[in-house]
Amino acid sequence: MSGKLALGIDIGGTNVKLALVNEAGEVIASESVPTEPERGAEAFCREVAATAKKMTAQAGIAWEAVIGVGVGMAAFLDVERGWIEESVNLHWRDVPLGEMLTRELGKPVRVDNDANVAALGEVWLGAGRNANTALCVTLGTGVGGGIVINGRIHRGVTNMAGEIGHIMVKNDGELCNCGHHGCLETLASATALSRHAEQAGLVGKEGRELTSKEIFEMAEAGNAKAKAVVDDMIHWLAVGLSIGANILNPDVIVIAGGVVNAGDALIQPLRKEFNHEALARVARACTIVPAKLGSQAGVLGAARLVLQEIETV
Repeated sequence: MSGKLALGIDIGGTNVKLALVNEAGEVIASESVPTEPERGAEAFCREVAATAKKMTAQAGIAWEAVIGVGVGMAAFLDVERGWIEESVNLHWRDVPLGEMLTRELGKPVRVDNDANVAALGEVWLGAGRNANTALCVTLGTGVGGGIVINGRIHRGVTNMAGEIGHIMVKNDGELCNCGHHGCLETLASATALSRHAEQAGLVGKEGRELTSKEIFEMAEAGNAKAKAVVDDMIHWLAVGLSIGANILNPDVIVIAGGVVNAGDALIQPLRKEFNHEALARVARACTIVPAKLGSQAGVLGAARLVLQEIETV
C-alpha cells in the first residue's frame, strides 16, 4: 500500500459514495449508502461515519491510518468553515457539515463543491492529467464547472469560480433557475437537450422523454429534427466554452456528464465550433476531451483535496 490514506466522500441527492484512497490514487475500499437527507444532517453524519469506519475495518486498515476526509457536494458553501449555506438538492441550509463530520470521525474534514472535486479528480488521474490549467464542465441536470490551476482548485473570492452554466449567452433565451435569461445551462445541459427535443416533437417509446444518447443517435441516423436540436446545443456549448477559454487560456477542457456518451458525435463538432468561436491562439493551445473517471471523479477528487492540504500543514 502506498503512503497516506484519505477518505473521499461524494454526497449526491440519492446516494453517498465513499472511497478510501491512497497517494497513488488507488481505491483501497469503497461503499455507497442512501443519502436520505430528510432524516437531518446530524443523523446523516452519524450514518456516514459508521459506514466509513466499518468499511475501513473490513479492508483491514486501522482508522488511525486515515489522515483526513474530503467531501464533495452540490451546494453553496463556505469552504473555509466547511459550512453548507444552502443545498437545494438536500433542502439543507446553514449546516456546519465539516464540524459535524469532524466530531463524528475524529479527523480533519475538507468540504468543497462537487464540480470542483470532480475537476480535481480528472486532473489528478483522468482526462486532464498533468494539465497546467483545466476547465472541467459537467453536462447533466444543469451545467457545472470546475477550474484547476497548477493542480489545485481555483475557487474565487466567494467560492463561485467555474459557474460556467450561468454565463448568459443568449439575450432572449429561456428563464434559468438562477433568475436570469439565456444561461448556458438552459441551452446545453442534458436536461435542456431533452426538453428541446420534446419541443421539436421527438419522443421515445410510449411517449417517454428521450435520453441525450438517443437524441444523438437519431441525429446520426439522419433525423433532421434531432440534428437541428443537437447542432443548436453544440453551438451554444461552444459559445460558453469559448468565453471561459478566452478568460482562462486553458490547455484542456474536460467534458463530463451523460452527454459524453455520445462520444465523437459530440466532441468532433464541438471542437470545430469551438475553433470558430474562441480566439485562434486560445483554441490552438486547448484540447477538448471527454472525462475518463465517470462516477469515481468525485470521491477521487475529494480524497486528493485532503492529500494536498494535509501535505501543506
